[in-house]
Amino acid sequence: MRRALRWLSVLLVAVVARAAPAQTVSPAPDRVAVTIYRAPDRSADSPIDLSWLGGYALITEQRRVAIPAGRTTLRFEGVAAGILPESAIVTGLPNGVREKNLDAELLSPRSLYAGTFGRPVTLRRTIAKRSVEEPAIIRSSPDGAAIVQTRDGVVAVDCGPATETLVYNGIAPGLSSKPTLSVALDSPRAATVTITLSYLAWGFDWQANYVATLKPDGRSADLLAWVTLASGDSTSFADAETMVVAGRVKREDRAPYPYARGSAPLTFHCFAHPIADLVPGAPPPPPPAETMDIVVTGMAMRAPRRVTQEDLGDLKLYRVPDRTTVAALAQKQVALLDRHAVPVDILYVATVDAAGEAGAPHLTLRALNRSAKGLGVPLPAGPVAVFQPRGDAAVLIGEGAIDDKAVGELVEANLAVATQVTLETTPRESGANRGKAWEDVALTLRNANPHPVRFELQFDPRIAPRVSHPTSALTHTDGKLVWALELPANATRELGYRVSADR
Repeated sequence: MRRALRWLSVLLVAVVARAAPAQTVSPAPDRVAVTIYRAPDRSADSPIDLSWLGGYALITEQRRVAIPAGRTTLRFEGVAAGILPESAIVTGLPNGVREKNLDAELLSPRSLYAGTFGRPVTLRRTIAKRSVEEPAIIRSSPDGAAIVQTRDGVVAVDCGPATETLVYNGIAPGLSSKPTLSVALDSPRAATVTITLSYLAWGFDWQANYVATLKPDGRSADLLAWVTLASGDSTSFADAETMVVAGRVKREDRAPYPYARGSAPLTFHCFAHPIADLVPGAPPPPPPAETMDIVVTGMAMRAPRRVTQEDLGDLKLYRVPDRTTVAALAQKQVALLDRHAVPVDILYVATVDAAGEAGAPHLTLRALNRSAKGLGVPLPAGPVAVFQPRGDAAVLIGEGAIDDKAVGELVEANLAVATQVTLETTPRESGANRGKAWEDVALTLRNANPHPVRFELQFDPRIAPRVSHPTSALTHTDGKLVWALELPANATRELGYRVSADR
């Protein structure tokens, strides 16, 4: 009888051991590549929003793992916190993947407090510089007051004269300090393999940043450009092959709001007085995106290595020449281009909209993206800062932005509303000809500068076909109907045209 019971026990242990799948942990990638895509809804003149990075990244990792025979759960630690698990692809496994899971909730003040509900903690009180500790049990959720039960009764933490803190005795089950993706698999044999894990993740963005310094003649400029990378993710990718993609890739979904990606902050309310983040025993929450570190690569080098451009279908890919760390909650800049004496035009541009209203003139920087004009490279979208020399210093005269520009295109940046060049519009006369109404428009253009300026009036394509009877010749430039002229110093000029009704 005893022998039978012993064999039954051994059999039960064997069955349980066989039923429980093995677990293999890959703590970090051996090699990683990060390709960052710009936020699809962010225009070129909108700055990167460090509190909510709406772009995304394609992350490709290589990991060397030992897989046992049979049913196994393989855990990939150190993936991006903003991972889209449905996009994950794992290749290189002996028999493929049965299922994928984004494991557990990340450790945070709120999740640690919520996960310890009904469990023991240590209540530390400081009264008159004397510290006293006693065991307690959490009896409230993270929303509201922090209620704990001690041997003496129920206590609302930090709602009395004493200074009170909670110290946790351990990490609650189900919480992980690292973002983790797990896959379940059945392997016909034990093997050590190199696998590739690829996935998309939110919480990244990038842009180009241009600095143009005008030469003393005002007809050329030195152009310096940087690629600015930003990561709002809590995971760092060390020694990564890094790339960025210019252009807009069609995606149906959008980046989640910050708290939709993880746990909301922990805030207690005691008698309507908020007490925030009352979890000193827990790891501190990640710093807000506004405090991101900024790292500039190549600034101190005499000739910094620049990103290299490659074609990617209709898009442009820019590859960082050296492996670099895409750090958590950080920005980094890498040199894009450095061109000297690029021919540019500084002019004043106003626009007549579809309703026939003329806007205020803007100071504008213009260049032609051709090799013969000092450029001739694809230019990704981003802000432009323009400086003009004044003695030994350079003074900022305006900031604008450019969209993605291909080789051969006209590059134009609106820098500032003009203060020395003004345009006034006055309706003069209206009537009808063969049943079609028309209106004459008078323009008064003034230049208060002590030097001549170039001026352009551009007509919206929706009104351009209805414009006639100009007081001087109109031209077509870059697909637009344009009135181009030079205005002498301290001069005034009267212009006029007729607009017919849209019928």
